[in-house]
Amino acid sequence: MSDPNFSAAFRQDLDKLFEWRRDVRHFRTDPVPEHILEDLLHTACRAPSVGLSEPWRFVRVESPQRRAGIRNNFARSNALALDGRNGDDAQRYASLKLAGLDEAPHHIAVFCDINPAQGRGLGRATMPETTTWSAVMAIYTFWLSAAAQGIGLGWVSILDPDDAASVLSVEPDWQFLAYLCVGYPKQHASTPELERQGWEQRNPARRRWIYR
Repeated sequence: MSDPNFSAAFRQDLDKLFEWRRDVRHFRTDPVPEHILEDLLHTACRAPSVGLSEPWRFVRVESPQRRAGIRNNFARSNALALDGRNGDDAQRYASLKLAGLDEAPHHIAVFCDINPAQGRGLGRATMPETTTWSAVMAIYTFWLSAAAQGIGLGWVSILDPDDAASVLSVEPDWQFLAYLCVGYPKQHASTPELERQGWEQRNPARRRWIYR
């Protein structure tokens, strides 16, 4: 196999993919074809991982009872988050649509096996958190691959992780990382929804190197 030769047109398309990869909260309800979901999983598993440990665990949440448990978890967690805000900040927070749990046709929870036998501990002796970071890389790889096919992903982070793991009945040494809503977006956008709604703006200073 020859070395890859990525054209200028490909690099431009890749940059466009980064621009249009957004956190989606408004979904159509029609499902993504099963073969595409399988392709997304296989692509996600090409992510780099410490010691080739592949610590990610993708869980399809199909049970209505388990989905309801996650929805209740979100409602409680979101109410607590709102209680911690005051005045205009609280009103603006309450106006945000923070989850696509009720619309997205597919729910996928992602866990990390924090001490997998695979990889035999290589690269983790001084930085064991690298298994978690590896699993996050797999999530982002899944996300980019989905965006390239016109599929939206919303990362629901306002959840109690211990309760989420209990609701989904996973292995006790799996670390809960993400609850993903997946489906076709009602509308595509090249800017974050939170920016469009005036919640926050990007900071150009973050695009500069820090020198030491």
